[in-house]
Amino acid sequence: MPCELVGTHLHAYLDGELDAAGAANFERHLRTCSACAAEFRSQQDLRQALAGAQLYQHAPDQLRRNVHAKLPADFLTRTRTFPAFWRGVAVAAALLLAVLLGREGLTMLRARSESQLLVAAAVDAHLRSLQPGHLADVPSSDQHTVKPWFNGKVDFAPAVRDFAGEGFPLLGGRLDVLDGQTAAALVYGRRKHIINVFVLPSGNAGRNGSAEQSGYRTHTWQQGGLTYIAVSDVSSSDLLELSDLFLKP
Repeated sequence: MPCELVGTHLHAYLDGELDAAGAANFERHLRTCSACAAEFRSQQDLRQALAGAQLYQHAPDQLRRNVHAKLPADFLTRTRTFPAFWRGVAVAAALLLAVLLGREGLTMLRARSESQLLVAAAVDAHLRSLQPGHLADVPSSDQHTVKPWFNGKVDFAPAVRDFAGEGFPLLGGRLDVLDGQTAAALVYGRRKHIINVFVLPSGNAGRNGSAEQSGYRTHTWQQGGLTYIAVSDVSSSDLLELSDLFLKP
């Protein structure tokens, strides 16, 4: 059975609305009540997902000035005196919309946040690989050497191909970790640049598309039930070209 304190104390605690004694009592309760502890962790994860989803953007100052210039002179005064009843109706409507969105909408937000974390982890792993001696566990341009090297080290089979004829020579492979998940890393060259292609099961998140972080570009795609994340300082068009080569039969 759910603990009644989940409904009466949990959100007040998370919002900082309990006094010091009440917060201390609830913290002691969390250590002994598995139901409240599980819901507490779930609510924390949800709040972090919402905070990292970047769902808002501040309007430019010029846009604000343009909008204000088109409003009636007494508009702001009239809205401040808007009847409390209708303000309550507006709040209720917003709450109803949140309920209608339900878990599906929250799941989408959480997936977006997880995907962003995964891409950020890929950029960090790319930077680590550029340190001396970290680029490849199996340095080889032979796909028939690199591909079987992963056997028994990961529970999936990454597509390993050499694209030297198209300007993307295979340089080797290694094991890596992205956000706590084991990934296969395929290393390619592009002129004098390094491209890391991280491969892991698609069930571990990953959204198709390109991004840029800390001066490095990324491109993510899905293939054969796996997620591929390419990271490099080459142009976005180069990463798109490499992903197209992977996707060709």
